[in-house]
Amino acid sequence: MKLVTAKYQGDIFLGKLIEEENVVFNLSLAAQEKEMEFPVSLLEGLQLEEKFLEKIHELSESYHENLLFTYGLTDPDLEWMAPIPRPAKNIFCVGKNYRDHAVEMGSEADIPEHVMIFSKAPTTVIGHQADVLRHKKVTDELDYEGELAVIIGKKGKGITQDTAMDHVFGYTIINDVTARDLQKKHKQFLIGKSLDTSCPMGPWIVSKEDLPNPHELTITTKVNGEVRQDGTTKDFIFTIPEIIEALSKGMTLEPGDVIATGTPAGVGKGFKPPRLLNSGDTIEITVEGIGTLVNNVV
Repeated sequence: MKLVTAKYQGDIFLGKLIEEENVVFNLSLAAQEKEMEFPVSLLEGLQLEEKFLEKIHELSESYHENLLFTYGLTDPDLEWMAPIPRPAKNIFCVGKNYRDHAVEMGSEADIPEHVMIFSKAPTTVIGHQADVLRHKKVTDELDYEGELAVIIGKKGKGITQDTAMDHVFGYTIINDVTARDLQKKHKQFLIGKSLDTSCPMGPWIVSKEDLPNPHELTITTKVNGEVRQDGTTKDFIFTIPEIIEALSKGMTLEPGDVIATGTPAGVGKGFKPPRLLNSGDTIEITVEGIGTLVNNVV
């Protein structure tokens, strides 16, 4: 199941991707037709946990009766939004979760022994096909980072590795756009990671049932059609259960929380000389089993 947040002719709706027909089914309109109470956002829906899934399954059964509520993926009136356009919290981000990336950004000594966490402000989030601002007056070193992101679907604190996956709703793609010079200047990550438009997310959320092994996925990032990152989640230093356990020690994770799991080697700053982003660049991040997130730099 792939769930989307989008606009059609200016109206925001929750939808389900019907892959075999290459269309998006407007669940919000279908719920109105059935006079069913239905969440206005995916964030609200995730807080309903199992009841949300029950509503989606019921509405999906009426798909062929409501073909007017479907839109082709290239329909000019369809505008993609991030699945969760405004997370309730900062996005949790795992730093240096691939050995080769840790080395390209420093040395073997930079490979972490414990999960390294920083965050991005909720105001950074944009959707598939939205523009990433170059921020020329703020940074000279804008960079890309293709990542698998985990969406929490069940509240919990003190979660163990054995039960961690019970708290996962699904997965999406994130581009952890970073101002490297600000990251270095301020000696921490928040400012360099939180420029407006620096967290493209999407195009949709894939339920965990449709992606049963998130630790065996390829991740590819292209800039202007050229492959820059070609990695696999097999190379995680810290697995998803380890990350969830570390985060939830003394801190409550809630439905709709977003965890970016780190980026493989091949970021622009890692090249010699660096190959950073400029206006006019197109970034495509593909994660196996999810799809491709595309954004242009302006």
